[in-house]
Amino acid sequence: MISIMSNWQHIFDEAPLRTLEQGAVLFRQEDRVKFMYLVRKGAVALERPMQDGTALTLHIATAGNALAEASLFAETYHCDAVVRTSAEVTVVRRPDFLSALRDEPGAALSLIETHAREVQVQRARIEILRLRRVSERLDAWLELHGEPEKGEWIKVADQIGVSPPALYRELARRR
Repeated sequence: MISIMSNWQHIFDEAPLRTLEQGAVLFRQEDRVKFMYLVRKGAVALERPMQDGTALTLHIATAGNALAEASLFAETYHCDAVVRTSAEVTVVRRPDFLSALRDEPGAALSLIETHAREVQVQRARIEILRLRRVSERLDAWLELHGEPEKGEWIKVADQIGVSPPALYRELARRR
C-alpha cells in the first residue's frame, strides 16, 4: 500500500492541549459538534448510553488517535466521550479542521488512509467474533497478527471476545 507523505495529525500541532482526569467527560451524546480532538496521551472511550443504564463502548482512542471523527459531518455527537485513563487531548475547531483538510489534500488522503486501515481491522475483528469456538477465534487472530508479546495475551482475549480463563484453557490445551 502507498503511504501518504503528509500526515493529518500535524493539523493539531499548534492546538490547545487539555489535560483530563479519569472519569471526565469530554462531550455527551447530542452535544453539538464544535471540535475535532486528537488524543496525545491516555485513553478516551466513546460510549453509547443504553436504556438499562449500561454503556456500550464503541471505540477507545489512545495516543495518536482522532476522537469522534465520524461526527465530523454530523450536527451532534452520537455517543459520550469518557476519559478511561488520565489523558491529554488537543482540540481544533471543526471548521478549522475541515479547512485544513480542504487546503492540504495530502493531509486529507492521510486521514482517509488511517480510517481505511481502521475499517480493515474492524472488519477482521467482526469476522473473528462470528466464529463459534475459542480455538477458531484464536487461530484466526494468530493468522492475522502473529504471536503477541509476553503479557499481552489478556488483550487478545478481549479482542477475540472471550474471557481470559477461556483463552488460557485453550492455550493450555495446545501445549
